[in-house]
Amino acid sequence: MKLYAVGVGPGDGDYLTPRAKEVISQSDLIVGYTGYMHLVEDLAHGKELLSTGMTGEKERCEKAIEEALSGKQVCVVSSGDAGIYGMAALLYELAERYEDLEVVVVPGITAAVSAAAILGSPLTNDFAVVSLSDLLTPWEVIEKRLDGAATADFVLCLYNVQSKKRWDYLEKACGIALRHKPPATPCGYVRNAFRGEVSESRICTLAELAAAKVDMFTTVIIGNAATKIIGGKLVTVRGYQV
Repeated sequence: MKLYAVGVGPGDGDYLTPRAKEVISQSDLIVGYTGYMHLVEDLAHGKELLSTGMTGEKERCEKAIEEALSGKQVCVVSSGDAGIYGMAALLYELAERYEDLEVVVVPGITAAVSAAAILGSPLTNDFAVVSLSDLLTPWEVIEKRLDGAATADFVLCLYNVQSKKRWDYLEKACGIALRHKPPATPCGYVRNAFRGEVSESRICTLAELAAAKVDMFTTVIIGNAATKIIGGKLVTVRGYQV
């Protein structure tokens, strides 16, 4: 028996992979976070749906496993890629006790890639992805990772940058980056990447970024010493002789 962890990309059907569409359309049950189930509504007609809210991840994964073991084809959907801050690892952990159950990951376009495409080409060379959510990772660990990546001059891609409870976390992250990067470092952020009219983006400096109005649907990219603004786009040059 197989249980599918499916990444549905940024939300626009044009950026959902053919394999992901196939698995979702063939599934009897679609499981996911309540806030993102609308991303697959076009493929969910006539199917059984199961959703839970924030902090209900273990509950919905356990239910998905139970239903898969009963003989249903089940897919657990995650926005972006299921293996990048998604449900794939939790499914593997919970499914380990069932020898007859195989977890299959169907990759999707993650937020870093989506945001980068809209802003230009800021991830052309080495970069680091860090989530600012301290729900599962202590802030002290996040701060250490941010400092290490900034010290090494990685381009930084930030997920889960701000929420009502964490209203100043982007400001904190920018403060850490400013220990090692100049205030004029080119940066950018994208909200609701590839989600139609609600999609927004802006290019700014690191000094300006700290005051940006962002939320959980925003992806932030902080450039490095090789990042430039070219034709109004954020570009990290790789070193080719031009």
